[in-house]
Amino acid sequence: MMERRQVAVCCLVLYFATFFTLPSAAQITDRIRRPDNLMVVLRETVGTNKPAESLQPVGKLKVTLDGQEREFEPAWFFYLGDMSVRFVFDDTNTMPNLMLEDLARLKLEPDQALQLAVANIKRIYGQPRAKPWTQGLLEVVGESSDLNSSYFLDRAFWQDQLRQHPAGLVVGVPKRGGLVFAPVSDARTVSTLRRGIAYLHSSSERQRVSSGLYLFKDDRWTVFQAPQP
Repeated sequence: MMERRQVAVCCLVLYFATFFTLPSAAQITDRIRRPDNLMVVLRETVGTNKPAESLQPVGKLKVTLDGQEREFEPAWFFYLGDMSVRFVFDDTNTMPNLMLEDLARLKLEPDQALQLAVANIKRIYGQPRAKPWTQGLLEVVGESSDLNSSYFLDRAFWQDQLRQHPAGLVVGVPKRGGLVFAPVSDARTVSTLRRGIAYLHSSSERQRVSSGLYLFKDDRWTVFQAPQP
């Protein structure tokens, strides 16, 4: 487990070095830094397989930007399987990452921030809805495809689905715009999802989220099929 976590942290550092710039006043203004702009996204954390859901801080990261080593403590959390939760501010064209100090300034614990962020997504981008997709699978969609995967974090939605399928739900989050599921009682469709999740994930390239499958049952998430190495 420690070796996997080290791999994951290395990948996160690489992400920072490649895609992240130090927030400036121009990037994150007081207009953006408001609780009603708080949102949350799921991202892939290669090399991890966290067996049960919880928000485990990634911790401090050091990267070299513009020739200088800098230290950050982003509001990023290992969550479940190979997925991490990242808090962002919603803006017109960008979604700047939060630092832990932003959560402190908003007086939010991580669990509180998660509930607020999901509520904001539903308020602005619509309630999630399930619709038939292909080969018996159901797809979860809202009004912004980039945030479809975030509905994985909407516990109320899954509780409602669970009332219809009390044996449990098998869920895949292969990419940012893709969130699919099947009742665990539907063995044929679950088998299709087992076989197909690796392709759905790998073919999504830079939009990938998770190569694993997840079970929602008894009001909690667990890993149903481990992420691919």
